[in-house]
Amino acid sequence: MESQKKNKKKKKKKPPKTPPPKNFIFFYPVFLFFLKKKKKKKTLTQSFYSSVHMFFKSKATVSVLYWKSSNMSHRKFEQPRHGNLGYLPRKRCRHVRGRVRSFPIDDASQSPHLTAFMAYKAGMTHVVRDLDRAGSKMHKKEVCEPVTILDCPEMVVVGIVGYKPTARGLRAVSTMWAQKLSDGMLRRYYRTWYAAKKKAFTKHAATFEAKKEDRETLYNRIAKNATVLRVIAHTQPSKLKLGQKKAHVCEIQVNGGSMTDKLKFAQGLLEQQVSIDQVFKQDERVDAIAVTKGHGVEGVTHRWGVSRLPRKSHRGLRKVACIGAWHPSRVAYTVARAGQNGFHHRTELNKKIFKIGEAAAKGKGNATTAMDITEKDITPLGGFPHYGVVNNQYLMLKGSVPGPTKRVVTLRRPIAPQTSRAAQEQVALKFIDTSSKQGHGHFQTQAERAKFMGPRKKDLQNA
Repeated sequence: MESQKKNKKKKKKKPPKTPPPKNFIFFYPVFLFFLKKKKKKKTLTQSFYSSVHMFFKSKATVSVLYWKSSNMSHRKFEQPRHGNLGYLPRKRCRHVRGRVRSFPIDDASQSPHLTAFMAYKAGMTHVVRDLDRAGSKMHKKEVCEPVTILDCPEMVVVGIVGYKPTARGLRAVSTMWAQKLSDGMLRRYYRTWYAAKKKAFTKHAATFEAKKEDRETLYNRIAKNATVLRVIAHTQPSKLKLGQKKAHVCEIQVNGGSMTDKLKFAQGLLEQQVSIDQVFKQDERVDAIAVTKGHGVEGVTHRWGVSRLPRKSHRGLRKVACIGAWHPSRVAYTVARAGQNGFHHRTELNKKIFKIGEAAAKGKGNATTAMDITEKDITPLGGFPHYGVVNNQYLMLKGSVPGPTKRVVTLRRPIAPQTSRAAQEQVALKFIDTSSKQGHGHFQTQAERAKFMGPRKKDLQNA
């Protein structure tokens, strides 16, 4: 047995594979260049380059390069952090109205126009249309897409503000107000309207005609010093069933033309109603700015989307196991924690306008398409849940919009130029669903339902 063991060849241990210096990998093309030079006698340097060339041809080099690439960071892509830190702090918004933080860049070659509008979210439905997008797999085919309906009563322009740029941002030059302001606008200046003296703008309205020269002075000051012009406009909640009488007020920038053209355009809008079709057109894109639906205080799993702990974890499993090291002895802001979820200010870009519908009128359906046999309105059977009936002009946007129903949504012209095929596509709707949203709706109109169900008991009693 001992002789057999001695006869066995002893396996030699392979030396560990050591990676070459980093310079060799980067300067390998230089070595190949020197090898291509044809010389009769090999110099010392050329023999060195040939040995390096043989090394890179060997299998050891492949393993070295693999070892180098395996040290790359993959956690960023394979196991990224939970939740986005770009929206910190996640706390309740101080206001309900979506604020426009920046308006589109002014283009003097265009005619003066408004760049924003405020509407109210009514609900959602779906539409059917033929996709007209060359290059897409669904080109010239029917697609079913979700849409959001926004109730758009007219806004009223009540003021003009001029701004000039300074080192610390825009600074107001002066403000011009209209003579008459509605109660909905005046309510914005009081916390308790019924107990207030209601003296806001009373002196302004009484001395409006006597102070014509003062208004001309303000007009000339804006024309001379201002570079940005905005109008003050408010909504008309009295045209809706919101349970609210106080109007939402915002500034809307006027773009296009010179400052003189903008002032003439803005003065012509004072005390006038501005409809949605004066600001936006069908097939355009808009940015939707609103405050999202609030969910109150939520746990870390739902708020940040972290993984649950194992089933038998002590003291709960919808938690973060380790919230940080011993030192530094404080919790980092990047660690997921429980707290407020929802009711955050958000901006969603590039929402396609599918349709701008007219106000509801008897006998004229504002949701009838070329494929429909019967005329129908945009309000579904039974009304939009938690909203009711849409009687004003409405805007149909593709997809969803931040916030619950009855939430005010600020619509703004897109910041970036829209040049894609999807942005330039012409939308032709074939069908708009108006069935009941409170269950499994089967009927598009009340007449269709009555024809299918037949006479009801109360109909016979009334007859």
